[in-house]
Amino acid sequence: MEWRRVQRSGLKQLQESYLPLYERTRVFRTYCANVVPGVLQTHAYASALLRSISEFHEISDDVEEAVEARLDRSAQVVRAGDHRFALVLEESVLRHRVGDAETMAGQLGYLLSAMAFPSVALGVIPFATERRMWMIETFSVYDEIQAEAELLTARVNVTAPTEVRQYLKAFGELSRLAVYGSDARALITSAVDALE
Repeated sequence: MEWRRVQRSGLKQLQESYLPLYERTRVFRTYCANVVPGVLQTHAYASALLRSISEFHEISDDVEEAVEARLDRSAQVVRAGDHRFALVLEESVLRHRVGDAETMAGQLGYLLSAMAFPSVALGVIPFATERRMWMIETFSVYDEIQAEAELLTARVNVTAPTEVRQYLKAFGELSRLAVYGSDARALITSAVDALE
């Protein structure tokens, strides 16, 4: 589905359109090579990111409303209910600045806090890791029913079981490359220190 079609009525409506999917999904598996996953974005980070998307795609400016919708949706699923989140980030996500240094410091600090949430398993693939799986587009798998990949011009919804299994396999491979716990915290803390 082309972004220009789903963003036509603004970013707020797009954020709200995900709520039914998020509410019914029990297990979220997300791989991000470019930005912090939406479910763990801070207000400042989401504002900077959605503003750049709004400007690039030349759509109506409802960024503040979209940010509130994104944060409300995240609060409903990350901290409430029986949802589980397995998130794998490339180390570059920690280093690429979305917004200013203060925005990034706040976002990275929130990632450190979110690692303590019982529903969140957060892994980071270090730069130095020998790759058995190459970097690919950001994607999410909702339970084992649907996958979604984000491209520059469109989001691709995948529901064919054989293709969903490919995304699950890729997520498994990428998860094995990641570090967790204190090793992941060390990478995030290093990224915070590099902001100074």
